[in-house]
Amino acid sequence: MANHVSSLKRARQTIVKTSLNRANKSKLRGTLRILREALAKGDATDLMKVYSNTASILDKSVQKGILHKNTASRYKSRLNARVKTAILAKKAA
Repeated sequence: MANHVSSLKRARQTIVKTSLNRANKSKLRGTLRILREALAKGDATDLMKVYSNTASILDKSVQKGILHKNTASRYKSRLNARVKTAILAKKAA
């Protein structure tokens, strides 16, 4: 255990930051899961709302330092392509 005042403070800060990072990461994974489930269902109207929410969460995770901006951009690009494909397949059927 830490002995100096500054190292005790850093230990406290680490506990708080770890819990916040864990919560933000969990929220991100949950929204990605919800989007993938919506893609599996293929409901076009619901899909756009879910994608918009997911893209917003991805952007916020970049601001909070959870993801790198290129990683979030890659996620959004791939998910958007899947959403477009699902919507076009629904319209064609």
